[in-house]
Amino acid sequence: MGLFERLLSVWVALAIVAGVLLGQFAPAIPEALSRFEYASVSIPVAVLIWAMIFPMMVQIDFTSVLGVRRQPRGLIITTTVNWLVKPFTMFAIAWFFLTVVFAPLIPTEQAEEYLAGAILLGAAPCTAMVFVWSYLTRGDAAYTLVQVALNDLVMLFAFAPVVVFLLGVSNIQVPWDTVILSVVLYIVIPLGAGYLTRRTAIKQRGIEWLDNTLLKRLKPVTPIGLIITLVLLFAFQGDVIIANPLHIALIAIPLVLQTILIFFVAYGWAWAWKVPHNIAAPAGMIGASNFFELAVAVAISLFGLQSGAALATVVGVLVEVPVMLALVRIANATRHHFPVAQEAAAES
Repeated sequence: MGLFERLLSVWVALAIVAGVLLGQFAPAIPEALSRFEYASVSIPVAVLIWAMIFPMMVQIDFTSVLGVRRQPRGLIITTTVNWLVKPFTMFAIAWFFLTVVFAPLIPTEQAEEYLAGAILLGAAPCTAMVFVWSYLTRGDAAYTLVQVALNDLVMLFAFAPVVVFLLGVSNIQVPWDTVILSVVLYIVIPLGAGYLTRRTAIKQRGIEWLDNTLLKRLKPVTPIGLIITLVLLFAFQGDVIIANPLHIALIAIPLVLQTILIFFVAYGWAWAWKVPHNIAAPAGMIGASNFFELAVAVAISLFGLQSGAALATVVGVLVEVPVMLALVRIANATRHHFPVAQEAAAES
């Protein structure tokens, strides 16, 4: 894990401080940037988000999906938990805490916006950081790639319907065309561009040049785009944070509980099915972790930079690394309860 990934929560906290200070002492900057919009989409933010997402998409080898037959149980767990369990448990937990338990502390309108942000996180399982969590648990790197590639393909078709359904259940009306525009902007375009870039690079320069040169050059782009986006977001959110600092902690509670629950659902299922640990651990991590870059992007696109939904997705970024590192430790400490890969292959 690199320095940025290891200290992600620290960078996010610093971005919060920098953004709030920018909004309070130089409000002309975010106000000027907010004028560059097309169809309610902030052009500067869209560019930054593409910068975040594109390098991840270049990493993904979609031909690896052909390896779907290897350890099918792991893929069944991953896909089922990611798309039939996680979005709905996120909705239930976030709704219960934000609109019931914390009702005396959070105004109804803000609670609904925070819930919308939680829904977006729940509908966006991880596509990038899961490689880090897989590495830290000694997961099967090739199989993790299969999981991520399959997850991205499912996301193309499942993300919009799940989001629209759960937002509708929450009485938050979002037009279909707005959600579809977000999917096209922040999934289809980066995914297509990443695929074409990868294919062209391999064809012209070879896989070694892609891995050792291009991907290394692109690696700093994602953290830079993320941090600048967060600074801008908090420049708009500064007044809300100063007025309601407690809300950050209140939003974090259901997000943390959801992360832990989903990990144990997938990891426990893998244990019951006797899936080898080098596949079970990544299967638990991919659902527990979030594609927060996408969630932030869609929250901004649907609800705006100043929305509670955007704030909630950023709280997800803030809590993810420490919680996921704790789950990595749990996975490593329980390794002996799972069969090793060779034993599992012999049994099958």
